[in-house]
Amino acid sequence: MKRIADLLLAEDILLDVDAPSKNQLIDEIGRHMQRVHAMAAESVALSLSHREQIGSTGLGEGVALPHARVKNLDRVQVAYLRLKSPIPFDSPDGKPVSDVLVLLVPKQATEEHLTILAEAAQMLSDRRFRWRLHLCKHPLDVKRLFEAWPETQLAQ
Repeated sequence: MKRIADLLLAEDILLDVDAPSKNQLIDEIGRHMQRVHAMAAESVALSLSHREQIGSTGLGEGVALPHARVKNLDRVQVAYLRLKSPIPFDSPDGKPVSDVLVLLVPKQATEEHLTILAEAAQMLSDRRFRWRLHLCKHPLDVKRLFEAWPETQLAQ
């Protein structure tokens, strides 16, 4: 079973993203996926928007986990975005979001995406992991931190 660290590529780690609203963030995710992975930006944004209409993917503590099934996708895609300024995200605790882990899965996704979602939620719920994430200045530092999970959790 793949882990987030196996799926998260350095080119999908974006730091200091300028997106002043949830809708603009979703559009930026779509544009990024089109630029880097030749995915249809509109399809990605529409899928994420539809998922947000069902209920916010804001987890609390400044973290969001937008995820959606995307038509014509052949493998799971993951991206991490750290926002320049936190934005409202309808999170349960009402706190704005600055850390965003995106999970895009094929329409015919299996249990794998649920396992990845669970790992992401556990990882991003860890205060120490989030603190270390904010210390990362370069995408490769972020990638290494994700690769070190769950060892970083055990080192508390």
